[in-house]
Amino acid sequence: MTKHFNLLTLIVLLLSFPITAQVTYETFDSSKLEESRDIKIQLPRNYDPEEETLYPLVIVLDGDYLFEPVVGNTDYQSYWEDIPNCIVVGINQSETRDDDFFYAEETNFPYAEGAKFFEFLGMELIPYIENSYMVSDFRIAVGHDMSANFINYYLFKDKPLFRAFILLSPELAPEMMNFMGDKAPLIESNTFYYLATAADDVKRLKTDILALDNTLKGIENQFFHYRFDNFEDANHYSLVGLGIPKALNQIFSFYKPITKKEYKEKVLEFEGSPFEYLMKKYEDIELFYGFKKKVVENDLRAIASASKKKNDVESLKELSKLARKEYPDSMIGAYYQGMYYEEDGNLKRALNSYQSGLLLEESDFITKDMLLDKIYELQD
Repeated sequence: MTKHFNLLTLIVLLLSFPITAQVTYETFDSSKLEESRDIKIQLPRNYDPEEETLYPLVIVLDGDYLFEPVVGNTDYQSYWEDIPNCIVVGINQSETRDDDFFYAEETNFPYAEGAKFFEFLGMELIPYIENSYMVSDFRIAVGHDMSANFINYYLFKDKPLFRAFILLSPELAPEMMNFMGDKAPLIESNTFYYLATAADDVKRLKTDILALDNTLKGIENQFFHYRFDNFEDANHYSLVGLGIPKALNQIFSFYKPITKKEYKEKVLEFEGSPFEYLMKKYEDIELFYGFKKKVVENDLRAIASASKKKNDVESLKELSKLARKEYPDSMIGAYYQGMYYEEDGNLKRALNSYQSGLLLEESDFITKDMLLDKIYELQD
C-alpha cells in the first residue's frame, strides 16, 4: 500500500509541477537516413544563448513516450539544485524503431538501417544540437526496451559519444553480456552506467538483465560507475518512472550540494581548511562533468559552519570574498563578511557589513530580519 502511494505521489507531483521551460518541435532532415525524423527539444528555465553557461545534453530514444518522463525529472531535480539544468532532446521512433535498432544476428552490432541510425545520432543530430545550443561535452543517453540495448553500442567506440547511459529494462542483444563484460574493465574515462529491471518485468528480458548485472557488479574499474535496481511492485512500463530519478541521482552524485553525511564525514575530517575543501569540490565537479557549477548557498552555509567549528577565521575570510563575488546583488555576501569580521573580533566592521546588506536582495536562507537581529545584537 505504501509503495503504491509513494509511486502515485511521485507521478502526481511531477505532473503538477510547473514546467516553464518551453518544448520545441522540429523535423530534422537526415542525409544518413534519407528521410526526416521528428525531434523534441526542451531548454532549461531562463535559458539564455548569450550567456556562457554550458548544459549537459540528454538524448532520449523512444522519445514518443520517454521524453516527457525524462523532462519532468530533469526539470524538477534541477529546480532544487540536485542536478544541473539540462538540455533534453527526444527522438520520435514509434514507426521506425524496428529498423532504427536493427542489428545483425552474426555480429549483434548495428547493421543496415540500424547502422544508419547509429551514424545519424552521432554524425548529424548531436553536431546540430551542439551548433544550435549551449551544450557541454557531458552527454547522457536514455533508452527503454530495444532502445536501451542500442545505446550500449556507443560504449564500444574509441571515444564514446556519451558519458552516462540509462538502460531501463533493455531487450539485450544475445552477446551483449559478454561484450560488456569485456569492455567495462577497459574504460579509461569516468562513465556512468545505470541498469534497471523490476519484479514483474518481461521474464525473458529480466533473465538477461540479471545475467548482465551479475557480470558488471564484479568489475573493478574506478572509471566505471555502475548502479543496478530491481524494483519491487513494478513492471516493464512502471519501472521507467522509478528508474529515471534514481539514475539521475547516481549520475550527478558528485554534483549534489553538501549533505549532512558529507559534512560530518568529509568536510570536518578534511586535512586542509574548510574553504580548501569547497574549492576542491567545485574543481572536481568541473573536471568530472566538464562544466562549471556556481557555488550554491547550501554549500556556503556548510563551509561557514565548519570554519566556525574549527575556529578557522581565514576560511571565513575567503568564504566571504567568494560569496560577494558569486552573489553581488544578494545579502549573502554582506552576511558572510559580517560573520568573518565578528569571528575576527572587528565588531565595528561586522556591524557595517550587516547594515550594508539591508538594501540588497534576500536569499533562500538570509533575510532582512536575520541581518537586523545581528545588527541589534552587536549594537547591544
